[in-house]
Amino acid sequence: MTDFSQLMQLSQQLQAKMSELQESLGNRAISASSGGGMVTVTVDGKGHVKRVQIDPTCVDARDVEMLEDLVLAAVSEAQGKAQAEYEQEMRKATGGLPMNIPGLPELF
Repeated sequence: MTDFSQLMQLSQQLQAKMSELQESLGNRAISASSGGGMVTVTVDGKGHVKRVQIDPTCVDARDVEMLEDLVLAAVSEAQGKAQAEYEQEMRKATGGLPMNIPGLPELF
């Protein structure tokens, strides 16, 4: 029975670490830009877009498609950075255990 109680204790510790990690990720700000800084997107550590900044000099009614491409590129890069940071933090929190443990929430 000692093994089971140890397993439960480890599980509870892992759950506590996961809750702390999720809260921490929600408070982070990860930014990426495109077009040489003409568009900057900031996401939280979970990849949710929090802010989009557009340099007014790149707003051209005749070339909306370029602006759309710049926004998309910056969002994709910022979310990719958030994904990488999440995976790194998960490896630290789980001590290298697989990240797809049943019963634990997936952020991405």
